[in-house]
Formats: sequence, structure tokens, C-alpha cells
Amino acid sequence: MANLEVITMGRVSVDLYPEQIGVSLAEVHTFAKSLGGSATNVAVAAARLGHKSAVITKVGDDGFGPYVRAALEGFGVDARFVGTDPDLRTPLAFCEIFPPDDFPITFYREPKAPDINIEVEDLDLEEISDVPLFWVTGTGLSEEPSRSTTLKALAARSGQITVIDLDYRPMLWGSREETERWYREALGHATVAVGNQEEVEVAVGTGDPHEASQALLDLGLELAIVKRGPEGVLARTSAGVVEAAPIEVEIVNGLGAGDAFGGALCHALLSGWDPERAIRFANAAGAIVASRLACADDMPTADEVEDLLRRTTNV
Repeated sequence: MANLEVITMGRVSVDLYPEQIGVSLAEVHTFAKSLGGSATNVAVAAARLGHKSAVITKVGDDGFGPYVRAALEGFGVDARFVGTDPDLRTPLAFCEIFPPDDFPITFYREPKAPDINIEVEDLDLEEISDVPLFWVTGTGLSEEPSRSTTLKALAARSGQITVIDLDYRPMLWGSREETERWYREALGHATVAVGNQEEVEVAVGTGDPHEASQALLDLGLELAIVKRGPEGVLARTSAGVVEAAPIEVEIVNGLGAGDAFGGALCHALLSGWDPERAIRFANAAGAIVASRLACADDMPTADEVEDLLRRTTNV
């Protein structure tokens, strides 16, 4: 796949979604298998919206590795940067579904996930340098060697769109202080930051969306986006603050909403849209996936997103 537009870097997993809703894992009888992992889902979402995308990640030398590659190719995502760790297993993620707002996840990433073993030698720094949009997640900063590799990839960027999705998973970090240190190190290389209120608080010390977005801009970012859950989304640039109202849908599974938001944000940024249009579109994409069961399999098309916006805003 020539002329990539989006490269993401970070987590991959095989997600197992219960087909029985509203019960604990102990009571689930059957699961549906799906491609997962934040960076992987964002690449899929961007591809669904028409962009040539790839993901830098790593799987295990097991039966799930070929599944991940085949699934990516089926979604139109370039799998050439998916490496194989000879010793570690492809991660699994089991979720429980208690709509509208409780979706516990049980990660199988021990003793270490292959995507945390991405090394500098696994990178094509020329491709990373040249791609119009590069997206990394905070999880990749949680442990070595992925941390140093992620920072090396970020340092290769110059003048293009570089997005850091804070993607805070506390169980993968030693402490909040450690998280803040490496978030700030990475943010110094970025042009855009995306996070919910808890994630921005870890990064800059406050969860207030107005204060946090300004603190992120003070680090040198061009665009700071704070996702506020039922309060909508706030975005800040040097020109000021814009907000997008929440979109009401019947929630089935909220786990993929953030990744759908991410892929849609990639689309908006590459399209050169203003921040308000960008977060409205991304917010609608997230709402669509929240109304569906899976993540990667259920990423929306541009027509679906625009249709929801028309129906909910009368514009």
C-alpha cells in the first residue's frame, strides 16, 4: 500500500465480547471474537473513512497472529509493520457489558504484551517521518523497550500532524507520577493531544477541561481535545475554545467509542477541517460505535456519521 496517510503505533489484542449482555464473565456462555487494541482500532476506523492506514504493533507466534494480520487486511489496513515476538502471546481482552456505562475489561497481557516489545529496529523511520499523520497511544510509554521506541518515532517527526492519545490504563503503569513524566516527554513532540478528563489530569495535574486544555497548549501543542463523556467534547487552539454537545444514542457497548472518535479525528485533521467541525464529526462517530457491540468490526463510514449529524442537529 503506497502513499500511506495514517500510521498508528501501539496496542493490539483479540477482543472477546460476551454475547450475553448484562452478566458477569462467570455467567457468559459464548463470546464473539474481534480485532482490538486502541491503536489498531484507530487505524481501522481511519481506513473505514477512506484513508490509507497502517499500524505498528506486534503479535505473538501463535494462532492469533495470522488472525490479526488477516483481519487488518480485511479492513483495508496495511499490516506490513505488524511484527512477531517469538516468546510472548498475542494479548486477549475479555469485556463485560452492563449498559449504559459499565464495561469492565480483563486484559491478558502478562508477563508482557508483544506490543510493549516493539524496538527501534522494528521501525521504518523514513515512513514515520513522511506520513501526513502519526498517532501514538500512551500505553506504549508505560514500559521498555516500547517507551524508548515510541519516543524515537516521535522524534523523527517534523512539520506534520502528530497525535498522542493519552489512553491511560492505570493497571499498566507503576505510578501516576511515572505516567505524568513520560506523557510530558512525549507531548513535547506532538501537535495534537486527545484524552478524557482523567487522562488529562494525569498528564497536566487538572481534570478541568478548560484548565487542562490550556495547560496542554502551554506544552507546545496546537490542538488539545478533552472528551467529557455525557458533557460532550472540548477543543482548544490558540484561537480559543470550541465545544461539541453530546449525541444521545442507545448505548450497547461504550468500549470502542474512543477509538472511533480517534479514527474520525484523523479523517477531520487530514481534511483540514476547523476544530469545531472536527470534534462534532468525531463525537458522532464515537456515538455510533457506542450503539453497537464490537469495536473494529463496527467502525462507521463517513456517510453514516454525516447521516447521524443531520438527524441530531438538523443541519
